[in-house]
Amino acid sequence: MSATPDLTTVYYTTLGPLFSDVPQFDNASELESNITSCQQWEEAHHLLFHLGNLSLLAGLVIPTTLGLHMILLRLLLMTGCCFFIAWATLYRCTLDIMGWNVVFLFVNFLHLFFLLYKRRPIKIDRELKSVYKRMFEPLHVREALFQRLTGQFCTIQTLKKGQVYAAEDKTSVDERLSILLKGKMKVTYRGHFLHNIYTNAFIDSPEFRSTQMHRGERFQVTIMAEENCKFLCWSRERLTYFLESDSFLNEVFRYLIGKDITNKLYSLNDPTLSDKAVKKMDRQPSLCSQLSMTQMRNSMASTGDNDEVLHQILRGSGGSSLPVTLPSPSDRA
Repeated sequence: MSATPDLTTVYYTTLGPLFSDVPQFDNASELESNITSCQQWEEAHHLLFHLGNLSLLAGLVIPTTLGLHMILLRLLLMTGCCFFIAWATLYRCTLDIMGWNVVFLFVNFLHLFFLLYKRRPIKIDRELKSVYKRMFEPLHVREALFQRLTGQFCTIQTLKKGQVYAAEDKTSVDERLSILLKGKMKVTYRGHFLHNIYTNAFIDSPEFRSTQMHRGERFQVTIMAEENCKFLCWSRERLTYFLESDSFLNEVFRYLIGKDITNKLYSLNDPTLSDKAVKKMDRQPSLCSQLSMTQMRNSMASTGDNDEVLHQILRGSGGSSLPVTLPSPSDRA
């Protein structure tokens, strides 16, 4: 009997590859030696293999400064996986390569779905759109974060003309923080008119700032609705807890409240300022966030030297802080 050498048989699909994937060997010994060392290099793989690698390369070189870079990266990774699956199935018949790329394709699809879900349009309540566009959107607060801020622990309340939001020496300042959505309010101290509050402005920002270190105080001014008003009201305790858990939003509130106090300073100097004038002042930088507006309101209401007091405050605003302490009405008496 003639001995027949055992030759390794390699099976391929009948589809013709772009380049030949099978190296030509003269005998079985040359094939065996090529297993442990590269005696003869194979020719280039099919075009699908190279397209898959080009897709991966394109995804990796996308600059991170591009707004949609993560979405484009996932799309290109998925494209590369599809090319590899087609190459492994049609031209290599390798189940492991196909299986791993199916897993990679599935993982990238889930990540892509999550990224698209995060970028979905957020529907903001019609009554809150003006507040968001005017106050929060210029500070790069996203719709989803604004929705979290306004959707959990705040309510929209109304006041009819002549009703009181806060009564002097009666209403506690520790309960809430509000933004006027519609209408107009006026602030008085012992019957003396101080200034108006217009839409898209905090109602009680001075008290919120001045009582952060001293709890249990009461309003020293009266805030009354001059028109039918609607305002957004937060529970102060829950809002403070929420801001402590989000440093970015905490800084946003510090800036907005400081800017609102600045506008009220100008309004105290010129109580006849219109809503348009107040909007122009929104573009001006904020004064010191540590200024006690409650003391300032009382001091300016109880003296005829309003201009002198305000100019003294504004002259001291050149530094990073305003260590201004104004005498209370009882001290002046």
